[in-house]
Amino acid sequence: MIGNKKDLRTYLDSFHQGHTEFHQSVLTWYDDIKEYYHVHKECSEENILERMIEPDRVLRFRVSWRDDSGRVRVNRGWRVQHSNCMGPYKGGLRFHPTVNESILKFLAFEQTFKNALTGLPMGGGKGGVDISLKQLSIGERERVCHAFMNELYRHIGEETDIPAGDIGVSAKEIGFLYGQYVKLTNKVTGSLTGKGLSFGGSSGRQEATGYGCIYFLECMLAAHDMELAGKTIAISGAGNVAFFTAEKALQKGAKVVTLSDSYGLLHCKDGIDETLLENIRTVKVERHGSLSEIKSKRVEFHKNKTPWHIPCDIAIPCATQNELDESAAKQLVKNKVSIIVEGANMPLTSKAEQVFKKANIMVAPSKAANAGGVAVSGFERTQNAQHMSWPIEKVDERLQGIMEEIHTACTEDINKYRGVYNYSKGANLAAFKINAKAIIALGAK
Repeated sequence: MIGNKKDLRTYLDSFHQGHTEFHQSVLTWYDDIKEYYHVHKECSEENILERMIEPDRVLRFRVSWRDDSGRVRVNRGWRVQHSNCMGPYKGGLRFHPTVNESILKFLAFEQTFKNALTGLPMGGGKGGVDISLKQLSIGERERVCHAFMNELYRHIGEETDIPAGDIGVSAKEIGFLYGQYVKLTNKVTGSLTGKGLSFGGSSGRQEATGYGCIYFLECMLAAHDMELAGKTIAISGAGNVAFFTAEKALQKGAKVVTLSDSYGLLHCKDGIDETLLENIRTVKVERHGSLSEIKSKRVEFHKNKTPWHIPCDIAIPCATQNELDESAAKQLVKNKVSIIVEGANMPLTSKAEQVFKKANIMVAPSKAANAGGVAVSGFERTQNAQHMSWPIEKVDERLQGIMEEIHTACTEDINKYRGVYNYSKGANLAAFKINAKAIIALGAK
């Protein structure tokens, strides 16, 4: 039985050895829920801690595919089905060279609690392949997707597990995956989300995560008697989340000064406008190019740099896990940042989190701030079940409503300390209570 953090570290070292990212996620979560857990006897009596930590199952399989030269290549594929106590497993598929079991377990663990906060009937899962599709031809990308789905289809379904896209998996790849699923099962169902609008996708899905970040940020600001208009924002990343976070921030009157990619930092001191943002989208999304290709006298490109030395009021890391370290956190504090919004999943290292906590800086955790994406994926599942499509206005209205409800959930069990809410603790407590109640009700399943 786990009685304290030392016991938890021993448990993780024994049963999840070497899974660094998973350890980080679980230990951070435990810090926020431990007081509640150990005070409420039913939690320990039902061994809720271990039951929440252990995934229902981890599926690993070979992904063999033939490249354009005729050579057979081999990659590794996974699907981590973490918990279905709240509903079918729901979470994205990531195609990236860094994908491994630890990363997918941490993502699935976080997804379980994120999904609970949306109030929608969804459990948590995550999957992917350790490959980058960027340099592959369209035929090779299709063959990779088909090879992955040739195994995955056995384990998913509209009432079992509903994957979506994540890093490296756009609507194009979802189309390839879904087409193979339909061919293998002869079922046209809502078994994947993130589909194109012409075959069952939802309006607003691409925008959802980024827009949701801004809607949650607005709730945070309002709760502390501030507003978004006029604030300077530094954003990392240049994918869907970063792009639509920037787009909605501009619409709300904020000044966005950075985006970044794996090649470096794009800095626009006077603020990115809508024309420049569309130019960035063309280069990054349509041409799969680098931010270094952006030609404008208004911007500077700094090779191999990140945004965190740029002065800003609000920092929104939207790239990947652990991208913002202790040194970057200290620089942001020095530059008087006031809010961090996690657009990516667990983008702060543990030491960076401590820096912000010590400086009394608000941090919107990813399980709350970026829940908009999975919320609209849930809407897509509903639309598929109803055999209908909602207009973008309805999707956006419901998205705003869910982000407001998540903010309420994150603040109802905590009080302000030194004038601010500890959103990470609030989110973890709220999500823990929701899942614990379901786990206890379902018995020792």
